[in-house]
Amino acid sequence: MKAAVIVFPAATSDRDTKVCLEQSTGKPVHMVWHGDTEIPDVDLIVLPGGFSYGDYLRCGAMASHSPIMKEVKSRAKQGVHVLGICNGFQILCESGLLPGVLMRNAGLKFICKDVDLRVENDTTPFTRGYGKGQAVRIPVSHHDGNYFADDAALEKLEDEGRVAFRYLANPNGSRADIAGILNDKGNVLGMMPHPERLADAQLGGTDGRPMFDALTEALS
Repeated sequence: MKAAVIVFPAATSDRDTKVCLEQSTGKPVHMVWHGDTEIPDVDLIVLPGGFSYGDYLRCGAMASHSPIMKEVKSRAKQGVHVLGICNGFQILCESGLLPGVLMRNAGLKFICKDVDLRVENDTTPFTRGYGKGQAVRIPVSHHDGNYFADDAALEKLEDEGRVAFRYLANPNGSRADIAGILNDKGNVLGMMPHPERLADAQLGGTDGRPMFDALTEALS
């Protein structure tokens, strides 16, 4: 599997994501600057966590207009897999690749801790390393992780099996305890928790590792 990580100003997890991908694939990862307009021929594009453009305006709103996003959207429409983590999830929503929006946490405070998730869909390249209903521990680190979609959009997500992960104990007020969702083709996943931050035993756990290993197996 060949992968690229998009680097935005104030990205904080781009290097962590690169390390995880290289450990799983055994191949170098392309680091693509947000101001570029082209992406190498890859199987996976990752929008990493962080605070792009300082989270001014709505989180991810400015990054969604970065020059590289035109190519990200084009590749996604062609079927290339795209993973957005935390700020990357916000950018995917702001760019229209995923429905809904990420709002300020219900408690109006920044949250940084490990949380328990339930795997809702284990049939995608992103999630096939887990079992349906499996509980996994993944860290969150966000101030605007409160997922909102209107009733019609939420019903569609549920009916089409596009909720990938759900919080077991909702930390931020997200509707239906949603922690991660898929697009209608199943090749774009956005999630607020950070699998790259708990993918090595030296970091205290490996529940994030199966995502990167599964992607490598599915897309190679």
